[in-house]
Amino acid sequence: MGSFSGSTGGQGGASSPSSQSGSVGLKKVMGPWKLTALGVGVTVGAGLFSLTGVAAGQHAGPAVLLSFIVAAIACGFAGLCYAELAGMMPVASGSAYSYASRIMGRGMGWVIGWDLILEYIVAAAAVASSWSGYVVSLLRGWGIVLDPRFLAPTMTPVIMPDGRHTEAWFNAPAMLILALVSIMLMRGMKESSTINSIIVGLKLSIVALVIIVCLPSVAGENFHPFIPQNTGHFGHFGLSGIMQAASMTFFAYIGFDIVSTAARDTANPQRDLPLGILGSLLVSSVLYVAFAAVMVGVVNYHELANDPNPVATLMDRVHIPFLAPLVKLGISIGYISVLYGLLLGQSRVAIAMSDDGLLPRLFARLNPRTHTPWTTHILIGVAACVLAGTLPIGVLGAMTSIGTLLAFVIVCVAVMILRFRSPEMERCFTVPGGPWLVPVAGALSCSAVMLSMDGVTWARLVIWLVIGGGIYLVYGRRHGRVNGS
Repeated sequence: MGSFSGSTGGQGGASSPSSQSGSVGLKKVMGPWKLTALGVGVTVGAGLFSLTGVAAGQHAGPAVLLSFIVAAIACGFAGLCYAELAGMMPVASGSAYSYASRIMGRGMGWVIGWDLILEYIVAAAAVASSWSGYVVSLLRGWGIVLDPRFLAPTMTPVIMPDGRHTEAWFNAPAMLILALVSIMLMRGMKESSTINSIIVGLKLSIVALVIIVCLPSVAGENFHPFIPQNTGHFGHFGLSGIMQAASMTFFAYIGFDIVSTAARDTANPQRDLPLGILGSLLVSSVLYVAFAAVMVGVVNYHELANDPNPVATLMDRVHIPFLAPLVKLGISIGYISVLYGLLLGQSRVAIAMSDDGLLPRLFARLNPRTHTPWTTHILIGVAACVLAGTLPIGVLGAMTSIGTLLAFVIVCVAVMILRFRSPEMERCFTVPGGPWLVPVAGALSCSAVMLSMDGVTWARLVIWLVIGGGIYLVYGRRHGRVNGS
């Protein structure tokens, strides 16, 4: 097990040369419990409530449990590396961006920062898209039917109430919830973090309730065969299906890394960040495996292949009518904490990159009354709204997963480099197993999951990085000042 030093007062690592910029005015209201709530709040969301069914039905069958475990192990290695770096660089609120830029230099810092922009914005869009499905289902149960053209991504085939087939215009509920959460963040950190903690508590209670209520309905035959035979195509069941599902469920684990973006909002980051990172990962992993086991045990995996709202299906199957709308309502409210964490993390990465000169100063400008980056929240919110309104959740989820995996690989490599270059630096948390075991295992396991993803997803990542490279050459290279360069 890793060890914590007794010291909690030092900075533990290099800070940004612009550490005296306006962005330091962020209020320090986060402690270990709120940080854990932040991580769990982001992690337990769309991945659990939407992608579990698809991963089981299309790729792994009941062995989706193994997919979650594979993803959790890879995340666990990366989480330990995040915890070590977060303790060493407690003022680095840019998460993997800050670690990479200070250890590997400005160029690599830009690559990972640009990758994180993709990860958080696309993830927020995916979560909002999933939220939309649950809200529409909830409203339909109350007899409220909305125009289908405003409930799905652009060009998606929909059926009007009169039976006419047409195409959707955009996903309006997804865009609305992103706008509302952005406004919540703009009002101030103290108020919004308290609201987030309450919502997380509600969401965890709902998840626990679903598990307990559904346990008596679990049927053993739904677990046979546990690993369905491969159909002859890569990723369609069998071992490759487990790995394909693991790459999809990686989206479900996004959250613990966002804890490290709240460094400047934390009173004692050197102690509290590692606790928040590892605590949120542990809680989420246990919940995921338990929830997936109940889901595939109650509903045959074949029925989940194209189900965007598997929890609703699960509740309908256990025949407790009064509970289904309550669970849907709780899930819908719980999604707010996921969006809160993603949009918060994105804004903190943008602030860190702006402080280092890689983005214009407006991204780090704080509102004098609320001490929040209004401009950044508005820009991020608009970008996420466009994506949520126009792209399907499958595309958004895959893009989020590959972006996250790339960030994890770079963080693991950064730990190895720093162990070799600066072994004397104070570490309030040290990953177990010596300087190589965990970082190497983390980099290899995350890379293996990345390689199991399809070529189209890889192409989208490459295109995004090429666009980012152009922006860096035009602006970031001339204005950047990471490590004083």
